[in-house]
Amino acid sequence: MEKKEVIISITGIQSSEEGEKDAVELSTDGEYCFSEEEAMFSYMESELTGLEGTKTSFSVGPGGVVMSREGSLNSRMIFEEGKKHLFLYETPVGAITMGVKTRKIMSKLGEHGGDVEIDYVLDFDHVIVGHNKFRINVREQGAAGSNFMQ
Repeated sequence: MEKKEVIISITGIQSSEEGEKDAVELSTDGEYCFSEEEAMFSYMESELTGLEGTKTSFSVGPGGVVMSREGSLNSRMIFEEGKKHLFLYETPVGAITMGVKTRKIMSKLGEHGGDVEIDYVLDFDHVIVGHNKFRINVREQGAAGSNFMQ
C-alpha cells in the first residue's frame, strides 16, 4: 500500500442525555493508505487536543473501524455496527473500562480519500455518558474538500 500525504478533517459531536451538544473540529496533516481490504489513516495529536505526543490511527474495513492511540495516551476502540465493545480509557488517576456501542458506520473511502461517519454511544458501568458522532474527511493535499457529510 502506498502512503499518501493527506489533510484529515474531523468533526466530533457529543450529545448528553439532557440533549446538550458539544462539537469539536480538527483539521491536520496525516498519512493515508488504501487497498481493496482496508483504508488506514493516521495523524499526530497536538496540544490543541490535549493529547500532544499521541499518534491516532484509524483502520477502516468491511467489519468495522478500529481507532488506536499510542503515545502519551494509549487506547484502542473497536466500532462494529450494532455491537458493543469494551476498551480501557486512560485518565490522570488511572485507567477505567468503558463500553462503546456502535449505532451506525458510513464509509465512502477510495484511493484518493473520502469520508467516514461513526455514530456511537459511550457508557461507563452500564450508564450512558454520551452519544457521539465522528465525521471524518480524508483528502489528498491540494484536493478540494467533500460535501458527503454536510
